[in-house]
Amino acid sequence: MAIDPTRFCINRKIAPGLSLEAFFQLVQRMGLNKVELRNDMPSGKVCDDLSYEQTRALLEKYHIEVVTINALYPFNRVDEALLAKADALLQDAQAIGAKALVMCPLNEGVAIAPDDTLAALAALAPRFAQHGVQGLVEPLGFPVSSLRSAVQAQRLIRDAQAPFKLVIDTFHHYLYEHAEQEFPAEIDVEMIGLVHLSGVEDTRATAELTDEERIMLSDRDVLNSLAQVKRLEMLDYKGVYAFEPFSSELNSWTPAEIERQIRHSIALLQA
Repeated sequence: MAIDPTRFCINRKIAPGLSLEAFFQLVQRMGLNKVELRNDMPSGKVCDDLSYEQTRALLEKYHIEVVTINALYPFNRVDEALLAKADALLQDAQAIGAKALVMCPLNEGVAIAPDDTLAALAALAPRFAQHGVQGLVEPLGFPVSSLRSAVQAQRLIRDAQAPFKLVIDTFHHYLYEHAEQEFPAEIDVEMIGLVHLSGVEDTRATAELTDEERIMLSDRDVLNSLAQVKRLEMLDYKGVYAFEPFSSELNSWTPAEIERQIRHSIALLQA
């Protein structure tokens, strides 16, 4: 594959010990310019303890583009607290120029009816439009997730007439046991707004895998993330690929190791 390097993005989860500025410096050293920021880092805030003005200054200094903020959770259980969280994150996104906000479904073993998820999408859409931020719905493949299927999410977005797109995550695609039956025939590649990449080498049963097993790409990746990317490219996906490992192992990675891991994963994708 020959993927334009400008399509690669680095999720901040890969560098949990770095300050925001050190993270931007690392991305710039790699010759990349796209990042995903998060609201679940140690500070609990998208910009850590920096003001919007300070964050924008750093983004300009290092020529960094914020692809998304990750994430609004649980988007499909709407109450006043969820709406307040949505407004706060959308304000963050608008203030720092983030293009999109990821939306994750309830993932606690509690079922949510498709009609309720549809209603949530319809209720949230005007808020996203007001702030000029793209909404990205990310199905989670865990058995306890209330929205596991990308194809179902695609259908609900359309039925809600919401201008949202999908996040396809190679880990969550692998976890959802019907994904390979549904995805190739029914997915609309034009509905995909972002792809998350990680790798898993742990060979335990699929249903037992957690975020803790998610590292970077390798030749031993049971998720077959490389094959998933190859298919997306064949389907003419033209969007961004964001590296999103989750393992606590990342806490011990030095900046040099983070760079090595990113370069190796990109090399595998470009082979």
